[in-house]
Amino acid sequence: MCGIVGIYSESHVAGSIYESLLMLQHRGQDAAGMVVCEAEGILHSRKSMGYVRDVFRQTHMDKLMGNYGIGHVRYPTAGGAGKDFAQPMYVNSPYGISLAHNGNLTNSKSLARELFHAEMRHLNTDSDSEVLLNILAHELGKQRAILPSKKHFFQAVRKTHIRCNGAYAVVALITGFGLLAFRDPKGIRPLVIGERQGSTRTEYIIASENASFSALGFNTLRDVKPGEAVFIDVEGNLHSQQCADNPQSTPCIFEYVYLSRPDSTLDEISVYKARMRMGQKLAKKIVKVKPDHDIDVVIPIPESSTTAALQLAAALNIPYRQGFVKNRYIGRTFIMPYQEERKKSVRRKLNILDLEFQGKNVLLVDDSIVRGTTSKRIIEMAKEAGAKKVYFSSAAPPVKYQNLYGIDMAATNELIASGRTDEEVAEEIGADWLIYQDLDDLVASAKEGNPLIENFEMSIFNGEYPTPVSDDYLQELEVSRKDDNKIAREQSS
Repeated sequence: MCGIVGIYSESHVAGSIYESLLMLQHRGQDAAGMVVCEAEGILHSRKSMGYVRDVFRQTHMDKLMGNYGIGHVRYPTAGGAGKDFAQPMYVNSPYGISLAHNGNLTNSKSLARELFHAEMRHLNTDSDSEVLLNILAHELGKQRAILPSKKHFFQAVRKTHIRCNGAYAVVALITGFGLLAFRDPKGIRPLVIGERQGSTRTEYIIASENASFSALGFNTLRDVKPGEAVFIDVEGNLHSQQCADNPQSTPCIFEYVYLSRPDSTLDEISVYKARMRMGQKLAKKIVKVKPDHDIDVVIPIPESSTTAALQLAAALNIPYRQGFVKNRYIGRTFIMPYQEERKKSVRRKLNILDLEFQGKNVLLVDDSIVRGTTSKRIIEMAKEAGAKKVYFSSAAPPVKYQNLYGIDMAATNELIASGRTDEEVAEEIGADWLIYQDLDDLVASAKEGNPLIENFEMSIFNGEYPTPVSDDYLQELEVSRKDDNKIAREQSS
């Protein structure tokens, strides 16, 4: 789960890219970067570890001159942490290509071997994004075009689709030629196009989410289709072509549960409305399963669960209260790489309002339960504040399987719902009662926004992967995602 953006404008774009990255900060807090290009084909770049506001100071912004460019906020999945993994990544041949990627390739190791042994390309990291960049560069270079046109770029994307498995939404800057964006044939990770009218021509933005569009004066044009490539040339003309043989729209359903901002619309589905429907359906399940419930108050665990919790409370006709005060300067605990960091962060992140808990039977609402670390700490806090009983609800079904497509889930045996019943999970986290959303209800909550989508990527709930995956890859992922192994890699780097 990273955030990417590309902007073409009549004037310098660094300021707009910076604003966009701030709005995408929730998608990655490890590193940030930007590359812009002047009309003469001169590149200016800046990337480093840290938050957007820390990576880009005014002294950096003053040097980022150019009217088209791309940006990235990183959340580490494949590869490790460190400045070498910050994006955009760059390769000088052919033409000079900078690339920003959101997602994860499931065959990156075999591709890396091909790149080295058959295509004589050196890779500096074990990042799948660097693999993707070099695959694209190699396929473009094979065409031997001195002055490449849109057909050469689209052919390179077509060949990239054939070679790469997994999830990828990409924005790339082709030095001196324009911006190229494309999405994997399943459309797992989101990518949205916006437009605004400049003084003489149309200006464009392509980003992971459209939440920043209106603030920058852009109107949402449409989503990039699964398998489609979009090219914006240096004259500002937008070209597009379907580059996959059998594209199938299979967007990641977890985008609507947790990953995306509520003010985003992805694949024509409003994230906010989808979360409202999740709350309504969860309320119906509570009435069905526990019609004689004694819930006194509904309290969300901020912030991605607040929309669902508000709708749930309204449907149950139970008071909704804000029982936690969030410190907005603490990062999202879900995307913190190590268990110890997540444990320490919970109490730093949330302060509790005792008066909303004292002597009450409280229903806490969260977007999902992954490792259970946050849930357990929050339930402890609620009971310490004087709650009589603490019930816990999840707007998503139990998370039981690995995610392969850009979300750094824990190893399977570190997922609290893996191998446990709901009752056992409730006991483990200290809840007096636990209720999960049904998978069919979650799908219906999203699908109502766009009935044309037949399937969603929901492997973390059902273990069904929509792209080719080898058993060896799954086993390697299990090992690499264990917290102990993450820490060992960090210490040795």
